[in-house]
Amino acid sequence: MALSDPLGDMLTRIRNGQRARMSSVDSPASKLRSNVLEVLKREGYIRGYSQEQVRPGVANLKIELKYHEGEPVIKQIARVSKPGRRVYSKIADLPKVYNGLGIAILSTPRGVMSDNEARAANVGGEVLCRVF
Repeated sequence: MALSDPLGDMLTRIRNGQRARMSSVDSPASKLRSNVLEVLKREGYIRGYSQEQVRPGVANLKIELKYHEGEPVIKQIARVSKPGRRVYSKIADLPKVYNGLGIAILSTPRGVMSDNEARAANVGGEVLCRVF
């Protein structure tokens, strides 16, 4: 089955998995999804992830969700730039999520990074999602 928004699908799987208090969720693998998960892991929103081969040429990402005192670490995860409406941001207009308590994940010419890393690198790009 073809998806029109594969990244949005992965974010929804994470959101639903945390609401159901699951320890891990699976998602089809891609480079963009792996890069977004790397940012989430680096920022401390997930425990980790691993790539598993289902069959030759097809891989899944196993995402280990993180909880603190029984509550999900990710309170809100939302897609910003969608296939029907792409959202780009210059470095000066980069959004602060909950006044710096959350992060925005961007796809920049230097790779996928959080908003803080993008400010340090002085580079803008497509705002993929917000996490709090």
